[in-house]
Amino acid sequence: MQVALSSAIVTGDFGDQMKHFHVSSEVINLTVTLPVLGFGTGPLLWSPLSELFGRRPLWLIPFFVYIVFNIPCALAPNIGCLLVSRFLCGFFGSGPLTLAGGTIADIWGPEERGFAIALFAAAPYAGPVIGPLIGGFIGKYAGWQWLYWVNMISAFVVWVFAWTLPETFAPVLLKKRAVKMRKDTGDDSFVTEQEVLRRPLKEIVIETLIRPFQMLVEEPILLLMSMYVALVYGLLYAYFFAFPVVFVEGYGWDDAKTGLTFCGVFIGVGLALFVTPILEKKYKAKGDDVTPEDRLPGMLVGGPWVPISLFIFGWTATPYVKPSGGSWVGPASSGIPFGFGMVLVYFSANAYLIESFPAYVASALAAKTVVRSAAGAVMPLFIPQMYHRLTNGGAASLLGGIAIIMAMIPWAFKRWGRQIRQRSKRAAVN
Repeated sequence: MQVALSSAIVTGDFGDQMKHFHVSSEVINLTVTLPVLGFGTGPLLWSPLSELFGRRPLWLIPFFVYIVFNIPCALAPNIGCLLVSRFLCGFFGSGPLTLAGGTIADIWGPEERGFAIALFAAAPYAGPVIGPLIGGFIGKYAGWQWLYWVNMISAFVVWVFAWTLPETFAPVLLKKRAVKMRKDTGDDSFVTEQEVLRRPLKEIVIETLIRPFQMLVEEPILLLMSMYVALVYGLLYAYFFAFPVVFVEGYGWDDAKTGLTFCGVFIGVGLALFVTPILEKKYKAKGDDVTPEDRLPGMLVGGPWVPISLFIFGWTATPYVKPSGGSWVGPASSGIPFGFGMVLVYFSANAYLIESFPAYVASALAAKTVVRSAAGAVMPLFIPQMYHRLTNGGAASLLGGIAIIMAMIPWAFKRWGRQIRQRSKRAAVN
């Protein structure tokens, strides 16, 4: 959650950063785009390294480097230094985003990991929501540099707690046990399969770099689920730039007050976490007859709420509803159905991919992360212009129409998912 928060906290004071560096809004928007790009490229390295050295070192070392690169962000002498540092923050900060799914799979079995996946699904979405919520007040009362100082301090606190995380990757745990047994007994015959059939780092990295993209091409389940998740994730970042168009330009609010409108999204996230245990209970009730498609109900329930939220946001804002009285309630409350829908979609999609590709979880999640991050990175580059040219209602309706089309994907897999998996070389066939 903390890393995800860092991508959006800077939106709390774009104006002062633009004045300080003498750049346009399009350039300063890159302070959001570049770390999200880092979120997409970092996993291609951290994932294979975690399989070689274990989860724990990759939880701690890249995250510490991420903390350090917040310093040049706050002290940047020019916009180039700031943008490069922001990308590196995203690259090294992507470690936890990469490892969480694998760590959950290490600890819990398929019947037990549902709620853990739900929390994991909520974190990358709740974090960016908290960013502008607190960033507006930090920028208003402390200055834009403190956006980065506060982010660094919160990251350091999280890093300290991360030291309590144990190693969870089974091959590394077995290797440590074998080393101890050799030391205690003097018998060198105690070895693990990984020690006997050791694979070089180069081979692991090449396979991890190639396989996610190969799976995107060859596995329709992975491709379409990644596209759907990417849309929802991209829409979250679209909100970060659409809300100022509506509330700052339309209603004359400042950044701090506009940040409070993201409370609706946060409420929706909380509501989704109340629903996921119900979905998990129904999944467990199927017992041995369970299939990966039994993970789809979260998407079936949550998917329609995403376009609904967009239509509410676009058509209850100015100029369709005059900026007087309580007219701000409509666009502000649109975050509730969006937060609810996006967490259920992401939770269900993650669980479906994990159950569909049990032997290739790391590659499947890495591919999804690359596609998702690309969407999140691109949205800030055109959303303000889109809302200005198409108007609030037109832009929101266009995005809502796309969301309606994408919401058909889980229904298709509910009907034909088993047949598609049976034709796959990598998917589970049950």
